[in-house]
Amino acid sequence: MSESATDRRLETALRIADHAQVLTDERGLDGFTMDDLATAAGVSRRTLFNYFPGKLDAVLGPWPELGDAQLEEFRAGGPHGDLVDDLRALIRMLMDTKGVERERLTRFRRMLTANPRLKLAVHEKYEAMSARIVEEIIRREGETFDVRRARIAVNLLAALFDIGLDEYVDDPSGRPIGTHVDDAIATARSLLGA
Repeated sequence: MSESATDRRLETALRIADHAQVLTDERGLDGFTMDDLATAAGVSRRTLFNYFPGKLDAVLGPWPELGDAQLEEFRAGGPHGDLVDDLRALIRMLMDTKGVERERLTRFRRMLTANPRLKLAVHEKYEAMSARIVEEIIRREGETFDVRRARIAVNLLAALFDIGLDEYVDDPSGRPIGTHVDDAIATARSLLGA
């Protein structure tokens, strides 16, 4: 698929997800049908199902993915040669994808609080992504870097990302999300003496 076709597909997926999230925010997860969503998003029901197999998937929207080039660089010990800095670079790459905007994140945080099923679905996606990153750490660092250490690294960074995300959503100054995440990582490093 060409880059412009990929971009158009992502834009359509984000538009559908935006409408699904607005409907969820206004009516709750069970307060609208897929037909309502198709109408709100201005797509046919068939197009809707070509993008998302169900309502929960539409509300979650396209999930950021790690690119092959970035993973290859990470496995080779890059881009900085320090595991924490390189994991931070992967997080920054995920944050640079389309759809990571203050308004969307604020709405999403509000929806998670109101919808336990949505919260569980996000947790499951996080667990899958976390397991993938743990595997990549082991591939990079070798078997001497055990799964426990890799899981601790990923979960610590996820917690710091969450703190940075909360600060970003609540920050009226408009500082970029990456700055907040970097600040959280720097604070943790100073606290842990790393």
